[in-house]
Amino acid sequence: MRKPLLFDFLDAFFNAANVFAGVNNHFFSITALFRVHLSIFIVYNKNDNKIQKEHTLLLISNAARPSSLDLEDFLTHYGDIFEHSPWVAETAWKQGLTTQHDDADVLADSMGAVLRNAEIDEQIAVIRAHPDLAGKAALAGELTQDSTREQAGAGLDQCTAAEFERFQRLNQAYQDKFGFPFVIAVKGLDRHAILDAFEKRLENDAVTERQTAINQIIQIARFRLHMRAETAA
Repeated sequence: MRKPLLFDFLDAFFNAANVFAGVNNHFFSITALFRVHLSIFIVYNKNDNKIQKEHTLLLISNAARPSSLDLEDFLTHYGDIFEHSPWVAETAWKQGLTTQHDDADVLADSMGAVLRNAEIDEQIAVIRAHPDLAGKAALAGELTQDSTREQAGAGLDQCTAAEFERFQRLNQAYQDKFGFPFVIAVKGLDRHAILDAFEKRLENDAVTERQTAINQIIQIARFRLHMRAETAA
């Protein structure tokens, strides 16, 4: 697969621009004025089938690019991507970040690998860090900003009394069976689709459901990283 080779070039370009701006008071730092959002389409062959993949390169700014941050700043920007679990971001940072990790998908893959390779009790702790859908924390206004936006985007703040009761019943049944809350990446779903998925996943065994929850959490993280990149662009 042919990968984009622009990362090192852009790094050198922006660094040179900053030096130039520093010695010439008629110019401002280019990196302070511009944010780059490039879409690179990669076409490659696999098993004689052409596959087109959209590869989004998200370079926010020299101050916010993951590869340019020390651990403290990285956790400030990305430590909350996994709900109340900054250790995931910290572990990813300690494993080493390159300019390729300035891409939201690459960073999501790296963080996701940390969670997938974690001990089972660590995975369960991350799952348990998530709130119930349309649950008590939502009613009390105690959700994180990301969770509040995500649940509202799926219309969970507009449940009818019957839908709300159904969510409470399913939340309790799910907790009783698996010992952790139901987690699903709600982007693109409405409350009806979520309730249907709730019912179906209650039929899973514990191992399958833990793996499903982890996959959903990683998808949530991917959506959150894309949201932040788009907001900054």
